[in-house]
Amino acid sequence: MSVWTNPRRRRWIGWVVLATGFALFSFHRVSTSVIADDLMRAFDTTGTELGVLHSSLFYIYALLQVPAGVFADRFGTRRVAAVGTLLMSAGVVAFAASDGYVLAFASRSIIGLGGSVIYISTLRYCANWYRTDEFATITGVTSAMAGIGGILATTPLAVGVAEFGWRTTLAAVGVVGLGSAVAVFAGVRDTPADAGLPPIEGASPPSETSFREAADHAKTVLADPLTWVLGAVFLSFVGTTFTVLGIWGVPFLVDRYGLSVRQASTYVLVGNLGFLFGPPAMGRLSDRLGVRAPIVAAAGACFAAGYGLLAVVGRPPLPVTGAVFFGATFVGGAGFVTLTLVKDRHPAEASGSATGAVNSLGFVGVAALPVVMGWLLDAFWTGAVVDGARVYTALGYRAAFAVAAAMGLVALGCSVWYWWATTRRSDRAQAQERSE
Repeated sequence: MSVWTNPRRRRWIGWVVLATGFALFSFHRVSTSVIADDLMRAFDTTGTELGVLHSSLFYIYALLQVPAGVFADRFGTRRVAAVGTLLMSAGVVAFAASDGYVLAFASRSIIGLGGSVIYISTLRYCANWYRTDEFATITGVTSAMAGIGGILATTPLAVGVAEFGWRTTLAAVGVVGLGSAVAVFAGVRDTPADAGLPPIEGASPPSETSFREAADHAKTVLADPLTWVLGAVFLSFVGTTFTVLGIWGVPFLVDRYGLSVRQASTYVLVGNLGFLFGPPAMGRLSDRLGVRAPIVAAAGACFAAGYGLLAVVGRPPLPVTGAVFFGATFVGGAGFVTLTLVKDRHPAEASGSATGAVNSLGFVGVAALPVVMGWLLDAFWTGAVVDGARVYTALGYRAAFAVAAAMGLVALGCSVWYWWATTRRSDRAQAQERSE
């Protein structure tokens, strides 16, 4: 059977096309770190203002995750992801051409508007094309594409910016995204049936859902207290990772170690390798062991320990800092296991709404933490400026990493809470069955 007639092979064509769009969006989520000094000079910003500009993408992204799930449930992956990728890429081109802070803010918001639907639509696609016992693994592999995007936003971006300037480089990436939108519409089919193929044995594709039913599913998901607990876990891991690697990692290495932007971006690249390997490894581990919450809890403890080291020591040997970036990001991949946990708590028809709700809560952290850390850095700033960009103090960075360590403790506490709550409920159900 050819790749077009075998559903187990055909599904990878759609996945690769969707994952490429998600990798491009992930590139834009973290590209600020490499061009932070360029943006400070171009738009004359403080650290707090740069944090707000960086987060403008995530404000609208976080708000639209639940609606994105509803749209994916109602209209399907192909249409929703194609339109989203098109909008995202148009926003990138507009950002590259921005001549002021307000226009740049609006353009990054458009990037967030378009990108808000890509990941959730991809997970909806996976629910249709992959077996239920493959879902955590394919979710991890999909999430790892954020690592690919993150890697491209480090040294490769730094080289491009040095050679062509940040505006030209980003505009070129935006054009690539426009091509990706066309590829999504041409290559993706929502279900095997839409591709004229038999269903995947063992998959649990949702049935057709009306808009009202999709909205009702979203209400049910949000009414579940454990949705919010899982969202807090996801917020802690993802919010911290995207803040450190996406905006303040490169400035930290430049300010505290005296590295060039290109050298510093290489260490952030190492951190993104953790994002490449961590989510699929954690997803695969949870699938093989059939255990999820304890893995997430252990990851939270390791995450807090890594960033706690940077907060306490301040400026450890450079290889240690690189190891912390990689290790914390790797174990932080366990945060994506929460998407499987919330999906399993609700009917298949609500998969988009369930994963969208947790993803939305996670990106509240991605939107808020850059501003919090930027405010701390500004608070401890002594007035030093080099080439129009602020140089921040050791104490400011230690305070910022203390926030990162605290978020690891939040992930630990909430995952233990979820583990306890679900175990207690299971024990009660078993006791009731025995009594009957």
